[in-house]
Amino acid sequence: MANSASASFFTQAKALLLKNITFQKRNVKTNVRLILFPVVLCVLLFMLQLLLDTQLDKSKFKCGCMCADNRTKISQCPDSEKRCGVQYSDFFQAPMCAIPNPVEWPPLLQLPAPPNRAVRTGFLPFFDLPDASCRRTDSCPLSLLFTGENHSFALSVSEKMFRSTLSISDFGSNFLAGLAVNVLGSESEPERNNFIEPAFSSDLPIYYLQTNCSGTENSGFSFPSPTGANNEIKCALAKNLWRNSSTDINSELYKGYQRGNSEGQVNEIVSAFDFLNSNGNRYNVGIWYNSTYRQDAGFTANALLRIPRSVNLISNSFLQFLLGPGTKIILEFVKEMPKPETIFRFDISSMVGPLFFTWVILQLFPVILTSLVYEKQQKLRIMMKMHGLGDRPYWMISYGYFLVTSVIYMLCFVIFGSLLGKNITIEFIPLRIYPFSLMLLTLFSGLKIFTVNDYSIQFVFYFIYINLQIALAFLVATMFSNVKTATVTAYIGVFGTGLLGGFLFRFLVENTSFPSKLMVGGWIILMELYPGFALHRGLYELAQFSIPGNRRGTDGMKWHNLSESTNGIKEVLIIMFAEWIVMLFAAFYIDQVLSSGSRKGPLFLLKGFQKKSPFQKLDTHMQVSKELSQMEKPDVIQEKEKVEELLLEPTINHAILCDDLRKVYPGRDGNPDKFAVRGLFLSVPPGECFGMLGPNGAGKTSFINMMIGLTKPTSGTAFVQGLDIRTQMGGIYSTMGVCPQHDLLWDSLTGREHLLFYGRLKNLRGSVLTQAVEDSLKGLNLFHGGVADKQVGKYSGGMKRRLSVAISLIGDPKIVYMDEPSSGLDPASRKMLWSVVKHAKQNRAIILTTHSMEEAEALCDRLGIFVNGSLQCVGNAKELKARYGGTYVLTVTTSSEHEKDVENMVQKLTPNGNKIYHLSGTQKFELPKEDVRISDVFQAVDVAKRKFSVSAWGLVDTTLEDVFIKVARQAQTFDTFS
Repeated sequence: MANSASASFFTQAKALLLKNITFQKRNVKTNVRLILFPVVLCVLLFMLQLLLDTQLDKSKFKCGCMCADNRTKISQCPDSEKRCGVQYSDFFQAPMCAIPNPVEWPPLLQLPAPPNRAVRTGFLPFFDLPDASCRRTDSCPLSLLFTGENHSFALSVSEKMFRSTLSISDFGSNFLAGLAVNVLGSESEPERNNFIEPAFSSDLPIYYLQTNCSGTENSGFSFPSPTGANNEIKCALAKNLWRNSSTDINSELYKGYQRGNSEGQVNEIVSAFDFLNSNGNRYNVGIWYNSTYRQDAGFTANALLRIPRSVNLISNSFLQFLLGPGTKIILEFVKEMPKPETIFRFDISSMVGPLFFTWVILQLFPVILTSLVYEKQQKLRIMMKMHGLGDRPYWMISYGYFLVTSVIYMLCFVIFGSLLGKNITIEFIPLRIYPFSLMLLTLFSGLKIFTVNDYSIQFVFYFIYINLQIALAFLVATMFSNVKTATVTAYIGVFGTGLLGGFLFRFLVENTSFPSKLMVGGWIILMELYPGFALHRGLYELAQFSIPGNRRGTDGMKWHNLSESTNGIKEVLIIMFAEWIVMLFAAFYIDQVLSSGSRKGPLFLLKGFQKKSPFQKLDTHMQVSKELSQMEKPDVIQEKEKVEELLLEPTINHAILCDDLRKVYPGRDGNPDKFAVRGLFLSVPPGECFGMLGPNGAGKTSFINMMIGLTKPTSGTAFVQGLDIRTQMGGIYSTMGVCPQHDLLWDSLTGREHLLFYGRLKNLRGSVLTQAVEDSLKGLNLFHGGVADKQVGKYSGGMKRRLSVAISLIGDPKIVYMDEPSSGLDPASRKMLWSVVKHAKQNRAIILTTHSMEEAEALCDRLGIFVNGSLQCVGNAKELKARYGGTYVLTVTTSSEHEKDVENMVQKLTPNGNKIYHLSGTQKFELPKEDVRISDVFQAVDVAKRKFSVSAWGLVDTTLEDVFIKVARQAQTFDTFS
C-alpha cells in the first residue's frame, strides 16, 4: 500500500522553496553581485559620460569666440584678436556653429590623381587606354566609359559633354561663378561637411576638363581662394571610351580599382554612363561613380561625393543634342544645408548600442544553466527525487526562482538606467542624409532607450525574453553533465551572440542593397529564431525610437508603432513567445525521458492511449546452466518459493518482494552482454535488516539502482510496499529513504537545514519536524558543539557520512537503502551508527550493503551473498557459518625446520585436516568438527611444545569472513568452468 501520509504537491513545493531561500541566503553576496552587475556597469558608463561631457564642454567644442592665439584665454584676448563664428581658417567651428547661409561652391567632378589614372595593363588590355608611360609626366588623360543599345546616339550625346577651350573672360568679375560655367574637378577627397569645399582649401590644383589641352592653357594659372589657399587651375584631357555592354564596364571598373598595378597604384575611371535604351524621344541613363572616396561608409552625402556635376553634364549633353549647342542647364553652385548651432553630446553606453545591452541581459543565461547542471552533476536532483520530491514541484519552484531573479535583475537594470538617462541631455547633429542619420540613431540613443520608449512595451519585451531564456537554459541543461563544460559553452555563446548580432545580423537588418528584400527578410526571420538574435533585434528597434524627433517623427516607441512595416519588434515578440512555449515543453519532455530516477519511454505522453501489455521477461533459456546451479541451493530455492507464495496473496504485506529481477547491459564493440543481476528472488519483511554481501562487481549496485529507480530492470520486477518499481516509482519515493555510497549534500547548507528540507519532503511539519530533526542530530552525534548549524562544506568526511544516514532515516520511511553507511567512520562513530540502525529497523525494512563482516553480523537479521549477479546463499550469520563452516581453524607458528612436525601432529589429530595457509613457518589447517575435540587439540599442542619450539598457536571457530570467501570462491570457480 502507498503511504497515505505522503507529502502533497504544495508541501513538496514549500519544502523546496524554503530550501532554495536558505541556500540563497548563504549565497547572498553572489546574488547581490549578480543583480548589481548592470547597475555597476551603468555607474561606470555614467562616470565616463561625465568625463566626456567635461571635455566636450570646452570652448573648442562650442560655437563662439576664440583667440587667434589658442594659448590665450578668451577673457584675456583683445577684441582685435578674437575670432567669432565660423572662420575659413578655423574649419573646426563649422560643425558647431549655426550656418543659416552656407557658402556657395562651384560644382566639381571627383577626379583621380595623375598617378592613379587608368592606363593599359595586363589585366586591362584595352587599346584605347593610354600607355603607362604617361604617368611619369603626369600627362595621363581622364577616362570616362560609355555604353548603350544605340551606339550612334550615345556617341553624339557624349561628344557634347566637354568644351574644347577655356577663356579667362568666362570668369568675369565673379571668379567662382565663372568657374561654375566650366566643367571642373579635383583630386582632393571630400569630407563630412562641405561648409568649406576641401578642393578650395588646399594647394592641390583645380582641373578643368576639355577635349583638347594645348598652348599656354595647359601650363596653368592661379587664382585666390576665399579660404586663403592659392589654387592652380590646370587643363585635364577628358577621353570618352566606348564599351560594348554594362557588364564590360562593371568588370573594368572593379578590376582596375581593386587589383592595381605592380607598384600598388590603382587604375581609376572618372565615371561611366549607360544610355540603356535611350534615343531622341526617350532618355534613360545609368551613372557609375566612385563611392570609395567616402571617409566612412554611410557618413558622406552624395553632394560631398561630387555627383551632381555628372548628372548635370549628361543632362546638358542631351539638351544640346536636341536643341543645339547654345542650350544648357547651368549648375551654378552646391552648398551645405542651413543648420542651427549644434552641441556635441556623446552617450558612452549607446556608442556600443544594442551590443552592450545584449551582453548585459544574456549574462543571466550562464548563471541559470550552471545552477541546473550543478544539481545534475552532483546528483542532488535525483537525491531529492528519491526522498519524495516530484517533478512538478521541482519545475515550478526552480522556474519560479529563476524568473524572480531575472525580473529583479531587469528591474534594477531598467530603473537605474532610467535614472541616469534623466540626468543626461542628449542632442545630435541634424544631418539629413539617411545612412548618417541611421548611424546616429544608435550612437546617440544612450540611456534614452529606457526613458523615452513606452515602459509597458519594454516590460512585455523583457518579460517574454527572460522566460524564453529560462526555458532555453532548462533545455540546454539536458545536454550537459559537467558544470565547467556548460559554463564555458554558455559564455562563448553569450559573447559570440553579441558579436554576431552587432556585425552580421544588424548588417542584414540595416542593409537595403540586396536584390531581393523578401530574401533578406526571410534570412532575418530565420536568424531571429535564435533567441540571442531576437533579443538583439528588439533592443535595436527600441534604440531606433529612443531619439526625440528622429526620422519617424515620434517621441519613443508606442504601441501603435508596432504596426509599422519597418518596425521588427512585433515579429520578435511573436517569435519569442512561441519559442518560449515550445522550448519549455521540449525541456520538460526531454527531462522526463532522459533524467535519472524517472526515465520514461519516448511516448510516455500517450500512455493513456496505449494498451497495457504484460511485462515481457527474458527468454527462459538464457543462462540456464547458471540458474540451475542457483536452484540447487536449498536456501535460495526456499526464498524463491516464499516469494511465489506471497505474490499469490491478495495484498502484498512484505516491504520488498523481488520477482525474478534481472538486469542485462548490452555488449558493445563485439563484447558479450553483461549479466549484472540474474533472476533474483528476494523477500524482506518490515522490521528486518537484510545485508547484501559480495565482492566488487557482483551486481549489488545494479540491484540497488533498480530498487531506487536509477535504472529500469531488463525483466522481472520488484514490489515495494505493494508498488511496482517499473511503473510506480513516484509513490515508492514517498516511502523510501536512501543513504548513497557517496554523500550528496549542499556545501552551503547546514546539517540542520538538510534535515529540515528532507523532513518536510516526508510530510513532517511543526513541532513534529523540529523534534525529528533534534533526535536525528543527537542520535548521530551532530548536535553538540555547534555542528548542527555549521555549513556542511566544513564537515569532516565522517560527519558527512553520519548526516547522510540521518537524512535516510528522517520522516519514518518504510524502506531504507544504505550503501556502505559506515565507510570512513572511526570506531566510536561506527558503534553509535550501529545503535541508530538497530533502533531504526524495528518498524522498517532496511537493505544494507557492506564490506565489513563485523557490521553485517551486528546489524543484519539475514544475509545474502551475491556473486556474479546471482544470490548464492540466504540466511542469518549463524546458519551460514554452520552451513559453510563446520571446521575449526588451527594456526601454528614454528621455525622452518619444524614445519613437517606440525603437519604430522595435524595428521594424528585427523586425517581429514586440510592445510589452507603456509608462509615462513606459519601454517593454518582446517579441522572438521566431527573429527576432533577441542581438548584433543590442546593436548596435542602441549605434547608438541615438549618436542620442538612453538612460537604461537591458536584455534578459532569459522568466521563470517571465512564463509564469504568460501562461497565467493566456489561461485567464481563454477562460473569459470561453466
